[in-house]
Amino acid sequence: MIKMTSAYANKLIKKLKEDKVYWRELENARHKYIVGQGEEAIIPEYDFLEVHRTIAEIDDKIIKIKHALNVSNSTNTVEVEGEKYTIDMLLVKMAQMTERKAVLGAMRKLTPKTRVTESGYGRYSKTYTSDIQCINFDMEVVKAEYDNIETFMNALLLTLDKYNQTVEFEVDI
Repeated sequence: MIKMTSAYANKLIKKLKEDKVYWRELENARHKYIVGQGEEAIIPEYDFLEVHRTIAEIDDKIIKIKHALNVSNSTNTVEVEGEKYTIDMLLVKMAQMTERKAVLGAMRKLTPKTRVTESGYGRYSKTYTSDIQCINFDMEVVKAEYDNIETFMNALLLTLDKYNQTVEFEVDI
């Protein structure tokens, strides 16, 4: 059993995935060879069982780390602006807030009235229609909600960063 933080766990998972890519590329480069007619074979060094076992060991470590990380994220709670959340809830909340912030960001860029011109082509003539697009909301309320979401997301990110750097959990690898 070793203790690690979420930040370390994610770095370790990344390193293990890079190691796995190395072993797969090694296997791909060495598991077969070509010999020309009348030439002496140059057989690359390759041990199938060693490569197979190494990749399986890497996969097993990744499974154990990800499981421990998921358990930690689903059981540990933190407080953001007076509300308690598990880490996995915060990750979902962050995705939701990011999506909503994008919608409000687009809305706050609109002008109260905009001319909308469309053109169409008939069989014999070209026609234009010109309409006015009007917003149907209070711009100040949208701007305020955008700012509220941004403030909440910043608090959420700071909380997640602190959690990821400080809270330890055990992994049996």
